[in-house]
Amino acid sequence: MLNLLLILAMLATLAVLGIGLFSFFRGGAFNDKYGNLLMRARVGFQFLAIAVVLLMIAAG
Repeated sequence: MLNLLLILAMLATLAVLGIGLFSFFRGGAFNDKYGNLLMRARVGFQFLAIAVVLLMIAAG
């Protein structure tokens, strides 16, 4: 179960990072409105992935 959660968290991080970088380089109204939100979401997904890794280590 933790393996699946880790994979989903990593894929979500990658997806949000990709969308955020694309909007950053493209610029415009979408980036102005959602750029900061996307980067905060990326940090949240990264935190989730690290937390899952720590749970996996603790579970042994």
